Amino acid sequence: MLQEKIKKDLDGALKSGDKEKVSVLRMLWASLQDKEKKKKYELSLNNEEVFLSEEEVIDIITSEAKKRRESIKEFRAGQREDLVVKEEAELKILADYLPEPVSEDDLIDIIKEVIKEMGVKDQKELGKVMSAVMSKVKGRADGGDVIRIAKGLLS
Repeated sequence: MLQEKIKKDLDGALKSGDKEKVSVLRMLWASLQDKEKKKKYELSLNNEEVFLSEEEVIDIITSEAKKRRESIKEFRAGQREDLVVKEEAELKILADYLPEPVSEDDLIDIIKEVIKEMGVKDQKELGKVMSAVMSKVKGRADGGDVIRIAKGLLS
């Protein structure tokens, strides 16, 4: 299970003294624990164990990676290369826990297939296409790329 791998890697990073990896994995672990607590509360389970599904773990990692990409963009705009380097290093660590990204060619094929299956003719139904594609790629593609490609195909 991915969550167990993250915990094991955190323990390994603590033992090896890899401060950067420890920092990123602690942040990720805290996010996972927070999500588990929320899930437990929503299910109103007092003493039962609640575990996150692999999909939920990947969603959290994807969200954290997206935050890093946004920070990198902002830091570049602010000419803060020191922070860009830090965020890129964190993003690289997070990427190790994400599934292999879909290539652009494969993404185009998936989007074309969804458009054909749904019979979408124009951009008015872009949201439906986006939803269907994102459920197929499950964290292996960036939403911005999906929108860009889908808009291009529907133009």
